[in-house]
Amino acid sequence: MWFQEPHWIVIHMREVDLYPPLKHFLTQQGYEVKGEVHNCDVIAVRGDEPIVVVELKLSINLTVVLQAVDRLRISNIVYIGVPKGIVVLKKQRKHIVKLVRMLGLGLMVIDPEAVSGSVDVLCDPGEYKPRQVKQKTHRLLGEFMQRVGDPNAGGSTARRGIMTVYRQKALAIAEYLQEHGKTKAAVVAQSLAEPKTRVILYDNVYGWFDRLGKGVYSLSPRGETEFPTWLTHDQTVD
Repeated sequence: MWFQEPHWIVIHMREVDLYPPLKHFLTQQGYEVKGEVHNCDVIAVRGDEPIVVVELKLSINLTVVLQAVDRLRISNIVYIGVPKGIVVLKKQRKHIVKLVRMLGLGLMVIDPEAVSGSVDVLCDPGEYKPRQVKQKTHRLLGEFMQRVGDPNAGGSTARRGIMTVYRQKALAIAEYLQEHGKTKAAVVAQSLAEPKTRVILYDNVYGWFDRLGKGVYSLSPRGETEFPTWLTHDQTVD
């Protein structure tokens, strides 16, 4: 049973309920395990290997992340242990695991209600360098370099969308058609020196254009109404 606070908390479950199945899990691997040692929830030792530190929490939040990062001063093998089934993991498991890995931490999911308990390790501690996708970097830089001015305030979430390079090109085409009326796509492309004109007109993403014949376009009623409102948006933010 669950209820929502600023963080997701399990009703009728305590952090100490996570300890027995975790201790069993680590003991089975040859560790000697003890709880609450110098403010660390769980410490596990096996021979001369690095100490294993586990911080137990009923949810994943900034508090436990900061605690776990602080424990890296003691050992480079630090895990966060949380109950199985917490909502935040169900909704954002991929992103949480990525964050934990980037911080050099590990993440365990513990089910104290299973027979003899169970522990699933979602990721182990260790150095993590996310693989950069050059294609995404190229697209990002391309958008930056081609965008005219700085029309969007950082952090804005405009309902109608933000100004992109594609929209700026569509606006230029719409403005041309408003001024010249129905025109062949080839003529618009040549006049604006925009090689993607034909594709933009044909795809008609915003519904601003009407195709009157083979390669001939005009501004649609929707375009007549909408595109002028974007012209004031296509300006640099001071």
